[in-house]
Amino acid sequence: MPAGVMIPTRNMPSIIGVNGNVGGSGSSSGLALGQGNMMEGQFHHLDMAHNTYEGDMTRIRDEEFDSTNTKSGSENQEGGSGDEQDPRPKKKRYHRHTQHQIQEMEAFFKECPHPDDKQRKELSRELGLEPLQIKFWFQNKRTQMKTQHERHENTQLRNENEKLRADNMRYREALSNASCPNCGGPTAIGEMSFDEHHLRLENTRLREEIDRISAIAARYVGKPVLNYPVISPPMPPRPVDLGAGNFGGQPGIGGEIYEAGDLLRSISAPTEADKPMIIELAVAAMEELIRMAQMDEPLWMNNLDGIESVLNEDEYTRIFPHGLGPKPAGFKCEASRESAVVIMNHINLVEYLMDVNQWSTLFSGIVSRALTLEVLSTGVAGNYNGALQVMTAEFQLPTPLVPTRESYYVRYCKQHADGTWAVVDVSLDNIRPSPAPRCRRRPSGCLIQEMPNGYSKVTWVENVEVDDRGVHNLYKQLVSSGHAFGAKRWIATLARQCERLASAMATNIPAGDAGVITNQEGRKSMMKLAERMAISFCAGVSASTAHTWTTLSGTGADDVRVMTRKSVDDPGRPPGIVLSAATSFWLPVPPKRVFDFLRDENTRNEWDILSNGGVVQEMAHIANGRDTGNCVSLIRVNSANSSQSNMLILQESCTDQTASFVIYAPVDIVAMNVVLNGGDPDYVALLPSGFAIFPDGTAAHGVGMDEYGTTGGSLLTVAFQILVDSVPTAKLSLGSVATVNNLIACTVERIKASLSCESA
Repeated sequence: MPAGVMIPTRNMPSIIGVNGNVGGSGSSSGLALGQGNMMEGQFHHLDMAHNTYEGDMTRIRDEEFDSTNTKSGSENQEGGSGDEQDPRPKKKRYHRHTQHQIQEMEAFFKECPHPDDKQRKELSRELGLEPLQIKFWFQNKRTQMKTQHERHENTQLRNENEKLRADNMRYREALSNASCPNCGGPTAIGEMSFDEHHLRLENTRLREEIDRISAIAARYVGKPVLNYPVISPPMPPRPVDLGAGNFGGQPGIGGEIYEAGDLLRSISAPTEADKPMIIELAVAAMEELIRMAQMDEPLWMNNLDGIESVLNEDEYTRIFPHGLGPKPAGFKCEASRESAVVIMNHINLVEYLMDVNQWSTLFSGIVSRALTLEVLSTGVAGNYNGALQVMTAEFQLPTPLVPTRESYYVRYCKQHADGTWAVVDVSLDNIRPSPAPRCRRRPSGCLIQEMPNGYSKVTWVENVEVDDRGVHNLYKQLVSSGHAFGAKRWIATLARQCERLASAMATNIPAGDAGVITNQEGRKSMMKLAERMAISFCAGVSASTAHTWTTLSGTGADDVRVMTRKSVDDPGRPPGIVLSAATSFWLPVPPKRVFDFLRDENTRNEWDILSNGGVVQEMAHIANGRDTGNCVSLIRVNSANSSQSNMLILQESCTDQTASFVIYAPVDIVAMNVVLNGGDPDYVALLPSGFAIFPDGTAAHGVGMDEYGTTGGSLLTVAFQILVDSVPTAKLSLGSVATVNNLIACTVERIKASLSCESA
């Protein structure tokens, strides 16, 4: 799209040699370090406690060295070796280093305290010294610096010790002069020892913690509450720095702004007192998930079409009376269950679910941000059995019109006796005093059963309480049906991504079809680049709390929302000011027809302004699923205007039972040649644009894979990312905003016109 015009063809900067140090202190310095320590051990008997200046250190070393029969010893003494029977000691003429030599070696020492053989020889030639003299000087200098450092540490420790002694005496004096607040007389505390008094205070604090944990645990797992009251409110947990680079707010340009939640930015790691309760919650949640996945009626009731299951809330409350406590006002319950067989073995699937980076990548269309705050247990027996980790995540629908759902929860993985694995999440919102959440995860997760030939049967349960009042009217029916965030979308995404991973690892690629990429390394690099493009698109189009969307014009659902970002020092993005624009609207056309129209290179001229009048040709493609719409393509647009250069576009199209995507980005021809030959795709600059297609929720429930998307209407989100200025510090001009607004409006009108003609 427009970004392609603004991304110049350029050679990617080489990163080889960034580890080089001044003076050559590279990998060879590690060897020199080991040699230096070995030689220092031979002279360990020397007393280095005194601050010996350089000349004396050299004299001692030369004197010791003269005792060995080496060639360099002849420089420091007159004549040959003395007669052993002569009792008179030989007088020696010592070689003292000049001030220039010392200054040069001091300067080199600051850059490289462990020179290698080559560097020592170079110094010896420059300073007129033997290499061994250089070597000994550096050994002595290192020993001297170590001694000075130890002295400095000893002085600091001594000062701290004196300060602690003074504090101790002050506390003792205060305790001895304490008086009773009731009668004014002396208290019995003065008769206690200092340690006994602190033990009593610690016991009181622990008693309060036990009271608090017992009270909260009773709400979750039904354990009795102890009868003594909580003396004081709990202290707020310690804050955790999440890193401004990952979770900082994005700059906006004012106007109507979505309210940015602060859950992920102010979340806290659990305290030590919270951890026993978290473990009990995870165990209870695991038991609930197993029963939720295996039970049928009356807990799960079939809907009118007899295919999808609906949770019986009354029965759920009766079977699991404790839950997460009272449902907050304004919250709704969304519960769903779905099963499927996926092409991934159970061990790899568990690893993907328990690794937060792999998990968020696998479900990039649903998970916009995720972070592991603390790992309470890594599991046993070399796998994830018993693994327990506290996490935070933000779940999204790729549109600016649906707020994201933030959640703070514990994830627990367990292998059961029959070989089935289970991974469960349950919210920890009651542990965190603020802010109030808009989404609470009841026990949700999946059961994984091993199947033959590397397949797995997955049963997914999603059970949440959510405040969906911020959802735009256009998406209310889709969200309330549970298909936006429910188990069906999770399981459909998992099945599609497993097919994609299997395609990436395939080795028996037939070479008969034209344009099929058969080079294994080239396939992996191109699919990795397309994966990064899809992640960037989904994360950049949602109503995440890290984004600040601004409404430009129009009324109702056709409003165009824009957002600006500064791209600096990111090898995967061109540097400068990036303007993101997105709009969502309804089409009276089934999702499958919209998907086929947008992904087909033969109809691209009908909506893509930049390729208007040009010849669009698919140069290469990689099939990554059973559906022919799931593929990665490399498209060339031959401009009809001879004065314009040809354009190369990377495109990924994917579809499943719940959503479809067509995502593309203009790419540099030279960089793509490197990728196709198996090169690193992380340094290819991308600004992805594209489409997210969802059903409008009016189609009949229970349609199969082959029939899905053939009825009802579509909810289409169009999003562009455009480089408006290559200088990151530049100001965003109103002209750029107006151009983007016109571009996206024109694209929407072309899509509506083309699809309405087809449906007529």
